Amino acid sequence: FADTQSGANASAVWFSIMLTCRANGVEPYAYLRHVLTELPQREEGCDVSDLLPYNKAPIQSPGG
Repeated sequence: FADTQSGANASAVWFSIMLTCRANGVEPYAYLRHVLTELPQREEGCDVSDLLPYNKAPIQSPGG
């Protein structure tokens, strides 16, 4: 996966999002579940900036 330029870029994006979650008090797994639930409900090409980790109130995983 990360042994190609494209794989390394994808990995860097993934780690950046997860670390942004942590820096903003958002639980990464709960954030990912929220985004993957919300995105299919959006129209193609719509603004999704409200889904960025620094725009969310702290999201906690169920029971946590």
